[in-house]
Amino acid sequence: MSAANHKHDLELKKFVLSKGLQLMIYAFLAIGVATLVIALVANQQERLWTSYLVAFFYFSGLALGGLFFVAINNLSKAGWSVSIRRLSEGMTSFIPFILIGGLLLVAGFKYLFPWTNAEVIANNPLIQLKTAYLNTSSFVIRLVIFCAGWFYFRHKIVGNSLNQDQNGNVELTHKNVGYSIAFVLFFAISFSLFSVDLIMSLMPTWYSTIFGIYCFAGLFQASLAALAILIVFLRRSGFVKGYITHEHQHDVVKFTKGFTVFWAYIAFSQFMLIWYANIPEETEYYIMRSQNGWMGISVLLLIFRFIVPFIALLPKGLKRNDSHVVLVSSLILIMQYVDIYWMVYPNFNDGHLAFGLWEIGIFIGFTGLFMFTLFNFFKNNSLVPLKDPRLSEAINHHVTY
Repeated sequence: MSAANHKHDLELKKFVLSKGLQLMIYAFLAIGVATLVIALVANQQERLWTSYLVAFFYFSGLALGGLFFVAINNLSKAGWSVSIRRLSEGMTSFIPFILIGGLLLVAGFKYLFPWTNAEVIANNPLIQLKTAYLNTSSFVIRLVIFCAGWFYFRHKIVGNSLNQDQNGNVELTHKNVGYSIAFVLFFAISFSLFSVDLIMSLMPTWYSTIFGIYCFAGLFQASLAALAILIVFLRRSGFVKGYITHEHQHDVVKFTKGFTVFWAYIAFSQFMLIWYANIPEETEYYIMRSQNGWMGISVLLLIFRFIVPFIALLPKGLKRNDSHVVLVSSLILIMQYVDIYWMVYPNFNDGHLAFGLWEIGIFIGFTGLFMFTLFNFFKNNSLVPLKDPRLSEAINHHVTY
């Protein structure tokens, strides 16, 4: 069936943010800034920077996951996803703030990373062997290189997509295949090291050879869940009538289910290999997460990050049920936060659980910043790449299973 047969069903509106949502975003930003200031004044430095690290890593992951989704669809020359590509491109708007947020994190280094403490280094030969990599200068240099690379690929890939809206140049689609291949290769290395620097080095005596893959699995599952929510929101708001349908929603949810399994596979692989080897430098990570109330969090991750979403996303009909998709996707996004919290917080507060206003306030602030960049992108650009040569395929996409 040709695209022409669908023209009477197609309607694309300029994105307009409601006053209520605008006020909510500004309120979220104000709450985040206020929490940051109050924590500094009250000398709650450790809680401030641990909560900051969790929220920063969380939203950095969503932004990079959006670019990764765009890239893999470009390099595979997928047509079905063209009409939802702009939603993922919007998620990448947060990428410039990764460098800003990362450099701000340097102010909290001494409260987060043991390898910044000369006394800790002097008393631990294992950490001494890692100081060539684990030092503030190297950390900042790597951060700048990673963020510059991500920003460059985002500028090229998303920039070409937006330029095509103006000139309709088909060559831009072909150019993005090459840029996307290069980005995926760069992303595989850079995000793995980014995860090691920000999360794994919180316990510099511990190591896992698949930690970067574990963090990626969570990143992409959460990014797909966020994309599914955006699809429901924009489709039901009437901004993209006919361009984004239940067919696209169905495939994104299938993707989400697949990476739910992938996350569980990597999580089990990491745990099983460490348990089987029984090396003290490795097992301490899971021992810490089985004591002082953390065992309950570990079980919650298994149940609500894998078992419940997997079962809930199996039926075909429920993949097309908007309320169900939003509910399950929201659960996945919540568990992504819990997962990062589970990776970070056992290293602090003498290994005990700690959660309160500091964590909530900082996360709300980052939520406001992410939403501000996302909706500002939607407001300034077409919600659908109308001049992409594969748009007709996306409009006529139909799921058979």
